[in-house]
Amino acid sequence: MKKLMNNMMRAVLVVFIFSLSSCQEEFERVGDDTESQTIAANSTTAVLIENTSSNDGSYDNIVDGASCLAIQFPYTVNVNGVEVTIDSESDLEVIEEIFDELDDDDDILDIAFPITITLSDFSEITIENQDQLEDLADDCLEGGDDDDIECIDFVYPIRLFTFDLQNQVTGEFEIGSDMDMRRFFDELEDDDLISIEFPITLKKYDGTEVVIANNAELAAALEMAKNQCDEDDDDDYNDDDFTEEELDELLVACPLEVRQVIREEIDNSEQYIEQLMTFYEDGTVVLSSSTGVSVSGSWSTSMTDNGVLLSLEFETMMDFSLEWYVYELEEGVIKLYKDSGNRIVLKKRCDLDPAEEIDREAFIALLNECQWIIKEVENQGEEIERLLGYEFEFQAEGTVTLSNGLNTMEGTWETGLNSQFQLSLMINIGDEPGVSFEWPIKEMLQTRLKFQIEETDHEMVLLRECNDSADDGDVAEIRNIAMGGVWNVALFKDGDDDNTADYMEMDFEFAEMNQIEVSVNADPIASGLWRVLRDSEQGLKFYINFGTGDALGELTEDWKVVSITSNRIELSDESDDGSVDTLVFEKP
Repeated sequence: MKKLMNNMMRAVLVVFIFSLSSCQEEFERVGDDTESQTIAANSTTAVLIENTSSNDGSYDNIVDGASCLAIQFPYTVNVNGVEVTIDSESDLEVIEEIFDELDDDDDILDIAFPITITLSDFSEITIENQDQLEDLADDCLEGGDDDDIECIDFVYPIRLFTFDLQNQVTGEFEIGSDMDMRRFFDELEDDDLISIEFPITLKKYDGTEVVIANNAELAAALEMAKNQCDEDDDDDYNDDDFTEEELDELLVACPLEVRQVIREEIDNSEQYIEQLMTFYEDGTVVLSSSTGVSVSGSWSTSMTDNGVLLSLEFETMMDFSLEWYVYELEEGVIKLYKDSGNRIVLKKRCDLDPAEEIDREAFIALLNECQWIIKEVENQGEEIERLLGYEFEFQAEGTVTLSNGLNTMEGTWETGLNSQFQLSLMINIGDEPGVSFEWPIKEMLQTRLKFQIEETDHEMVLLRECNDSADDGDVAEIRNIAMGGVWNVALFKDGDDDNTADYMEMDFEFAEMNQIEVSVNADPIASGLWRVLRDSEQGLKFYINFGTGDALGELTEDWKVVSITSNRIELSDESDDGSVDTLVFEKP
């Protein structure tokens, strides 16, 4: 929409004198072909340009009832006995809110004269009374039948040239606004010739931009834009112009966040703030909170003499159960009202999905079935390697344990929606802050769970282990081989660095209860955690966890099983930078 201009700007004329030969090289002569760069001031293209750059006065129709004029700010009106000062376009919403407080009253608006109005050609007139205003308003064509083209706009600045009848350049103009453009064309004579320096850009009503290379493309784009959108040129406030079908489409498009709930003049917003209402095409609506509690109801729409009616019905949510009038569809906001003391404001949240593709009950059942081993956990981008291979057990009564086979920590767990309305696993283990968090579920497989918040670099991956993986023959075989005696490190390469010598005198024994013991000359020097699991994404994995810090800490990893025999275990790990670590155990 064109912005109301308060002060007239004149384009600055800079006259350039060109020789006849240079002019003919840069500009084609009139009539040479259909894509001549010059256009006549009285041509169809020129008229389209004037109509596109005209001042749009439809935004304040609730006050003046005329789309071909706009009242300059500031001015004062009296709305149903309430005095309102209008300093900007946003203040017009106050008028509608007063009008919509009651749906069965006669709305009265009186303007405090004198006022100054701006017409479609950006000329200004002082109006002394209501009769003068109505006389001008009677000349406006409402309902979108006026000449003003509002569905497309010029992107400024634009450079124009004027020519004489000999096709010689007589002037160059820098156009910086619709007012400049409209006034420029208004001051031309019918036989004047104009040229536009292409390319120029046009912006359509939906925000998309079109690059125009010549006059033919310009005329086609402006002509096509005439009927491509609803220009809201009606004798009412433009935000009220929507149909029942348009409302239905908007309701089911995205979840709607509750921003305000007023019932019988009592503000109940605090108890519902940021809850989501999700409308479905089958006529059901779900109100859900961040704690995971959700209530289902029904919805329908109908058209009445007072506008579109939205009917909501919940058995337990009486604050929402009512036949609401929809009085405003702003950018991303829906406002509902009923009588003077009932109001709801909803905000579109297309970035949220409270329904979740993952079924909550199935998620809970899967958690309860078996144990879950930590494959990876990151907290704000920091990888917590000391928890690698630890085992979660989620119990039905809301208790969770985290164990490394010897030591066990206990806490609580539940599922619900986090602050972003994502289905999450909420863990609280006081002794282990590394996993005490609201973990949004991103991927649920029968053997693998992934939780992630990309914005804050939180990630956790869990692998399922049931009955000690007794049904996986490969896992059982690798475990039996690993537990078959003492092992030495035959090779350890950290990328290109061969660190085998650091482990030459150490004996490794993979024992029961997932414990690994390290000794030198039969003297224990360290212990850790080991596991063999199958990752549905990455195959067989051999977990070793000595924590971090010393040389043994370098072995802490979920290693990929490359090969294994009764006397040799070969493992590898590929880092994010593409380097590969290699660990080989052999029997002494």
